[in-house]
Amino acid sequence: MRGLDTLPVFPMSAFVNDGGRLSIGGNDVAELARVHGTPLYVYDEETLRTTARAFRSAFQSRYRRTTVVYACKAFANVGLVRLLAEEGLGFDVVSGGEIAVIEAADVGRNDVYFHGNNKSAEELEYATRSGVGRIVVDNLHELDLLEGVLHRLDARQDVLIRITPGVDPHTHAHTTTGLLDSKFGLPVTTGQAEEVVARALRSTRINLIGLHFHLGSPIFEREPYRDAIGIALDFAADMKAKYGFIMREFSPGGGFAARYLITDDAPAPDAYAEVICRTLEDGCLRRGLELPAMTIEPGRAIVARAGVAVYTVGAIKEVPGVRTYVAVDGGMGDNIRPALYGSRYEAALVTRMAESSVGPVTVAGKYCESGDILVRDYDLPQVRSGDLIALPAAGAYCLAMSSHYNANPNPEVVLVGDGSARLLRRRETYRDLLAADVV
Repeated sequence: MRGLDTLPVFPMSAFVNDGGRLSIGGNDVAELARVHGTPLYVYDEETLRTTARAFRSAFQSRYRRTTVVYACKAFANVGLVRLLAEEGLGFDVVSGGEIAVIEAADVGRNDVYFHGNNKSAEELEYATRSGVGRIVVDNLHELDLLEGVLHRLDARQDVLIRITPGVDPHTHAHTTTGLLDSKFGLPVTTGQAEEVVARALRSTRINLIGLHFHLGSPIFEREPYRDAIGIALDFAADMKAKYGFIMREFSPGGGFAARYLITDDAPAPDAYAEVICRTLEDGCLRRGLELPAMTIEPGRAIVARAGVAVYTVGAIKEVPGVRTYVAVDGGMGDNIRPALYGSRYEAALVTRMAESSVGPVTVAGKYCESGDILVRDYDLPQVRSGDLIALPAAGAYCLAMSSHYNANPNPEVVLVGDGSARLLRRRETYRDLLAADVV
């Protein structure tokens, strides 16, 4: 394989120049690495904006009352939030920290949805005071906490309830969230979802306006959405008949797949939109339900392709008859997905994209774990110490799940476009690592 073959999973603006060097957003990637150092995460503005617009167009052209909210858990950063807000996106947050990012970005709060299975009273108060548009209640304990917070603040809050439809999305067990046996949501079949609906409707502080579910991620199939929407609408109709509940808002979550490997066949936004919008509209009409406003929550599908991780090769260890290890200056501290989920990536040599491979190597990280492997047994051209290796489709859940394991600082992040590059996040220093320590 040659690096040229991997271009379909690199950002939309990526190309290889006549010298075989990788360029993204009009910037020579090797030059970016020289200026900013490595590990370096490069985000492409064209890919971010184009994909955000594609989701808005796909859904709003089929179901006008759709709001697209970005799932911040994929990667949240003040600069990124501002960019996506410019494209008309709202935000799905899951912690007080992510609310703080939204506040720092100084974007609107009405289309901010606060998720999470164990929100604290402090977080719920922070969300309410911040003006978060919707709180998505995950369990009965949270409903009680929220009522107490609202009573103390003398406030009223719009709420959605997260139900568990019991649908298998056929993805990794660690990222499946819509099954009965899940820490997330209120099961429909056990009566727990109904109990929370009934209690919420009796509350003078909670304004129950809708239902939400999330099946997991990444979901390559469309049928799970169809099945789960049907279950959710049956539940909404039952709650209307029993308690007079009117579902004014509905969210089928996100979980839309991204293309990590050139062999992946991730559906386009239009493919998801066609199934979700048609199922919702037809299902409401058949059950005599008013058409609700809809919210979708893409995260990975917007940022995965937009981001590229760039590393410098250090030690190379050949084990005769076994494999060759190529060690880079990053690893599981900035991308734990391969170790956690067995996730797979393509890889390319930044300055020799046109060269043919000479055999497989295993790209290993620098962290003190045998499981710190980024790419296993991957065909590359002859790798030398000092080479730059790029991993495409690294924009989602890499930096978001980064750690300070082995006391390593987090990498620098740049946004590129039209030949320019600007910092989204500076490289951390050892002083940053020690800032919270009390001596």
